[in-house]
Amino acid sequence: MTLIKSISGIRGTIGGQAGDTLNPLDIVKFTSAYATFIRRSGKSQSNTIVVGRDARISGEMVKNVVCGTLMGMGYDVINIGLATTPTTELAVRMTQAAGGIIITASHNPRHWNALKLLNQEGEFLTKDDGNEVLSIAEKEDFEFADVDHLGKYSEENFDKRHIDSVLALELVDREAIRNAHFRVVVDSINSVGGIILPELLKELGVEYTFLNGESNGDFAHNPEPLEKNLGGIMGELAKGGYDLGIVVDPDVDRLAFIQEDGKMYGEEYTLVTVADYILDHVKGATVSNLSSTRALRDVTEKHGCKYYASAVGEVNVTTKMKEVGAVIGGEGNGGVIYPESHYGRDALVGIALFLSSLAQKGLKASQLRATFPEYFIAKNRIDLTPSTDVDAILVKVKELFGKESDVQVTDIDGVKLDFPDKWVHLRKSNTEPIIRVYSEASTMEAADEIGKKLMQVVYDMQ
Repeated sequence: MTLIKSISGIRGTIGGQAGDTLNPLDIVKFTSAYATFIRRSGKSQSNTIVVGRDARISGEMVKNVVCGTLMGMGYDVINIGLATTPTTELAVRMTQAAGGIIITASHNPRHWNALKLLNQEGEFLTKDDGNEVLSIAEKEDFEFADVDHLGKYSEENFDKRHIDSVLALELVDREAIRNAHFRVVVDSINSVGGIILPELLKELGVEYTFLNGESNGDFAHNPEPLEKNLGGIMGELAKGGYDLGIVVDPDVDRLAFIQEDGKMYGEEYTLVTVADYILDHVKGATVSNLSSTRALRDVTEKHGCKYYASAVGEVNVTTKMKEVGAVIGGEGNGGVIYPESHYGRDALVGIALFLSSLAQKGLKASQLRATFPEYFIAKNRIDLTPSTDVDAILVKVKELFGKESDVQVTDIDGVKLDFPDKWVHLRKSNTEPIIRVYSEASTMEAADEIGKKLMQVVYDMQ
């Protein structure tokens, strides 16, 4: 396993075994490169960088290395401790800091960790900026501060300010939520959701029970909020007596719901539901990435508004949202981005807006879900040899289907083929010699069938 370097930062495994990759030397190097980039960019007059982390076991070690390195680079550090990704993003803005580092490997298993890098707006770096950080790290082109100019260290908690900012959003209907007397179960996967979500739910007047609520980083199950990993909370809901199940990932930027009957609401439908609620009150454009459900487009057009697709990746979604002035956007993996709050995926915002919709409409979760178009996404992959020219294959696919009148071809991120009643998206992985093949249709069988058909087209080209 090699250290994975991307525009959003670095990630790797920690375990003391041969092949484990995120070691203190790498952490120092990339933190130094990031600090150098921030200083050279000159976009902020601040000399402060915010650091926050999820509850994973290695987080304390990584935090100490990151904070010490930033101080060695001459930056003052505000350590906000155990904090969600959106809390850290907001803290950068609230303190008018020069940037921020989030220590989290998101939905990766417990032995992974990562550094995610923020600009002065509390948003992920653009592709060009991320590449500049990687270049500085590669050359080790940085200078540490002398003894008279070392940075200072302080600690501060931003949970309450994050919650207050959510409660202050105009479309968060606190009164309706309180009057609905919701009872919910939350799976916070032994991470920072177990700290901040009880406080949010208390403020909203929601009665709650937590599963895996101890924030010790010892994840009780695979932390990605997919149905195959959520048997525990689904079983709890199936017993009855609850209105909703809420599931977050370790850094609380992804959000999935379980219906009152114990069935998955559908991670793809988190954003669809919140967008429908927003568009009930405010008209405007919506954005999701190319691999997200078509249901968002359908709902947006039902409201007489325009939907736009972006390349995969949060920074690509937010860039497109700003370009088109979107009122809501996000990703099909349960990521809700609401500009009235900030340009970042935020499960707290998603929970408050979802509960507002549920309360105002007076529906059960299963009834609300039934109001949306029904789609199913199949996810496949094509394994390639390292020598395969993936780009050439994708160009051939584009040429082959671009001749068909009923197919809309999009090539901003791999190749997406939109048929009248289904779609297929092929894109190469940044970290493995594979092509990811996502396909969607009105049944899982039809989605899998069109995906497999395109896979065969690729196999035939090799």
